Amino acid sequence: MITLTKEERNLKNFINGEWTEVTNKEKVYNPANGEVIAEVPNSGAEAITQAAESARIAQREWALVPAPQRAELLYKAGTMMKERKERLSQLLTLENGKVIEEARGEVQEGIDMAFYMAGEGRRLFGQTTPSELKDKFAMSERCPVGVVGIITPWNFPIAIATWKSFPAIVSGNAVIWKPSSETPLMANELARIFEEAGLPKGILQVVYGSGAIVGQAMIEHDAIRVISFTGSNETGRKVATECGKQLKKVSLEMGGKNAVIVMEDADIDLVVEGILWSAFGTSGQRCTACSRVIVHKAVRKTLEERLLKAMKNLTIGDGLDSNNKIGPIINQTGLDKILKYIEIGKEEGAKLAAGGKQLTVENYEKGFYFEPTLFTDVSIDMRIAQEEIFGPVVSLIEVNNFEEAIAANNKVKYGLSSSIFTKDVNRVFQAQRDLDTGIVYVNAGTTGAEIHLPFGGTKGTGNGHRDSGVQALDVFTEWKAVYVDYSGKLQRAQIDTDA
Repeated sequence: MITLTKEERNLKNFINGEWTEVTNKEKVYNPANGEVIAEVPNSGAEAITQAAESARIAQREWALVPAPQRAELLYKAGTMMKERKERLSQLLTLENGKVIEEARGEVQEGIDMAFYMAGEGRRLFGQTTPSELKDKFAMSERCPVGVVGIITPWNFPIAIATWKSFPAIVSGNAVIWKPSSETPLMANELARIFEEAGLPKGILQVVYGSGAIVGQAMIEHDAIRVISFTGSNETGRKVATECGKQLKKVSLEMGGKNAVIVMEDADIDLVVEGILWSAFGTSGQRCTACSRVIVHKAVRKTLEERLLKAMKNLTIGDGLDSNNKIGPIINQTGLDKILKYIEIGKEEGAKLAAGGKQLTVENYEKGFYFEPTLFTDVSIDMRIAQEEIFGPVVSLIEVNNFEEAIAANNKVKYGLSSSIFTKDVNRVFQAQRDLDTGIVYVNAGTTGAEIHLPFGGTKGTGNGHRDSGVQALDVFTEWKAVYVDYSGKLQRAQIDTDA
């Protein structure tokens, strides 16, 4: 078992380069066994005021640092994360519950993002373009927005934070981060890494607390000009409404109801592997998790039989035990939500083919475990096929043909990730065109995004912005158009041009 340091057990805010004690604390629990592992501040709004004012001052100097030099700090941070990968991974599993191989993958994603965004320090490309007037130069350039607020969830406590903070920092912004109080250790570790790497005071600050108080204070503070939020659709809508009143830029990523489409020519063995990984990995607690399987009637029975057989072999328990493939649910609230949807599915007439119950794991009786669950005989309009459950629950939906499968995939309010298994190249290209999601996989599950491509979705999943990839820079920069007239006379665009 990993041992926590004194600092990790008694967490503090990180404001203007100082570790600040907060007397009001909450307990942090290991979801695998229900034991208290740390105490995290439950800050008041005044902490955001302190952080925002110091960030405003620090950012003015940081913006003047050449971008390649800013990038050097990301390279250092990435190198330190790489050196500490195993301990970071174990800490992540301890507070989040996901199995250790998944935790290692998430930490690696943060490392990859550090090196990728550091590379942008030598790019941050604008454009040069011909002017319509003689002896005149025209170009555009990216400029930092100023102070950025990021609000991150518990299910990917370091990966999502790096998607947001690293492009913001390399672009010349200061970042105020409100992590989830369910998983505060990763925020503490990343802040200490940046402190050790030499990031100037005030450029990355961590303030723990509730969304109602700390999150609201971030939204309301004039100095914070961008809010980047990942979380529920309901909360995201409130964030968008409040930011809209202030003409504040907001980036939202709000979940999904993702489907794997299985056509009659699919490799069923590969399909089963893809479903198991994307439906039950992280115990289904991913915004990209597969929660629907849309299957052609010709292979529906075969797929169901093989899937049920494979589900029986999934080992469940403490994620720090490498023999386990599924870890716990984050807390009792998460379990209660899943149980509610199990009852909803039964009431709607779906057949509960497997699972559906909270589990008690030997030696971990106080942990939060749930059986991998499969509903069959599900119609596309049922609530279990429309609403995000955020647990290891899959609905099997039968269709007659390819066109029905595409329509079924698109008939939800979300549009994050989709997948199709087929050997027909024509269907592959039709699917990637017609699936209304921000991410499309072919002959793979609904998870596995890579950091150099944009991450996000359509419809109720977000508001058009993207995390990750070079597109993330658009959230944290403003475009500036620059005109240099070296004609020695006043030239008036559109007026002094020859018709």
